[in-house]
Amino acid sequence: MAMQEHRYDFRPVTGDDLPLIASWLREPHLAQWWSDPEREIAEIREHIESVSVEPLVVELDGRPIAYLQSYDPHLEHDHPYSDQPFGTLGIDLSIGPPELVGIGHGSAILRQFVEELFEEGAPRVVVDPHPDNTRAIRAYEKAGFRPVGRRQSEYGDVVLMAVDAAEAFIEEGD
Repeated sequence: MAMQEHRYDFRPVTGDDLPLIASWLREPHLAQWWSDPEREIAEIREHIESVSVEPLVVELDGRPIAYLQSYDPHLEHDHPYSDQPFGTLGIDLSIGPPELVGIGHGSAILRQFVEELFEEGAPRVVVDPHPDNTRAIRAYEKAGFRPVGRRQSEYGDVVLMAVDAAEAFIEEGD
C-alpha cells in the first residue's frame, strides 16, 4: 500500500503522555522489544528532565502516534556508542497504535526527524535495533540507515546502524 506524504510534529513528552505511552508499550508489536512497561515509563519520566535524552511524542494531524527519543551518547558516562564521531545522536522510535505499523510511517518519521537533526548540525545519527527486529531494520534502511556493526552491550544484542549527514545530502543532490 502506497502511503501519501505526511508531515509529523515532534513535541516533548509530558507527564500527561505517560499513560498513553505505557499502553503502547503493552501492545504485542512493542512488548517483544521493550522491557517491563512500568520500568520503561519510570525511565521516560526521568528523561523528561534529562540533558542527554530528549523524549518526544510524534503527532500526525494532532494525534499522538509514536514515541521517539533522541540521545547524545557522549553525554552519558561509558555509553556503548560514545566511540561514534563527536556530535553523533542516537534515536529510538516506537509506533504506538498497531494499525499504523507496517504502512510506511516509521521510515517517513525517521527521514523527517533525521533531516531536522542534520539541519541542527548532527554529523551522524545511529539506531540500534535487535537483530531479529526485521520490521524496524527495514524501516531504518528505507530511511537511509546502513548497518555499521553488531554490538553486545547493556542493551543486549544490537545491529548498530548509521546515516551520515554528508551521505544524506549527496543522495538528495543526485
